[in-house]
Amino acid sequence: MSNSFENSLTKENLMRAFAGESQARNRYTMAASQAKKEGLGVIEAVFTFTANQEREHAEIFYKHLSQVAETSIAIDGSYPVDISQDVAKLLRFAQHNEFEEHEDVYKAFEEKAREEGFQEIAASFHMIGAVEKTHGERFGLFADLLEQNKLFVSDVKTSWMCLKCGHIYNGTAVPEKCPVCGHDRGYFVRLELAPYTTLEKK
Repeated sequence: MSNSFENSLTKENLMRAFAGESQARNRYTMAASQAKKEGLGVIEAVFTFTANQEREHAEIFYKHLSQVAETSIAIDGSYPVDISQDVAKLLRFAQHNEFEEHEDVYKAFEEKAREEGFQEIAASFHMIGAVEKTHGERFGLFADLLEQNKLFVSDVKTSWMCLKCGHIYNGTAVPEKCPVCGHDRGYFVRLELAPYTTLEKK
């Protein structure tokens, strides 16, 4: 066990990051449940997709702590209490928190890790911080669509994918139920926002 790591602020920052990512994952799974209750399957999918990535981030930070395995690390920190039944608010809370991690928290943790000589850990903070920016942008995009009543409606003819069965529907508004699998309209997403899909073939 490295004494320099054992006595470092980076060790504490890793535990803070692990705690933050773990809590984010749980907040997002709870938000996904609320979205499902509201019939917003696509928002449920966004929260679940992001929660799984947060779990991976937590594991990365936790593995960096293997040098101090079988010990306890005392930390202090502030963590959000983002409770609401309003799905748009939950998206905005998540957007804010992800941008905060990207712009402030992980940049500070990266700088401290570099200063203390932990380059690999600094790289993890840097790269995961960049992912959090993507998370924030995604949450913001879906919050915009929901707030503007554009989640299932478009001003122009648009292609939509049912996330349950993959059916592609073309129109300015999605049907109340998917004509193929019968799932509610909440599972439709604009084709360009559907996972693993691109409109441009190269």
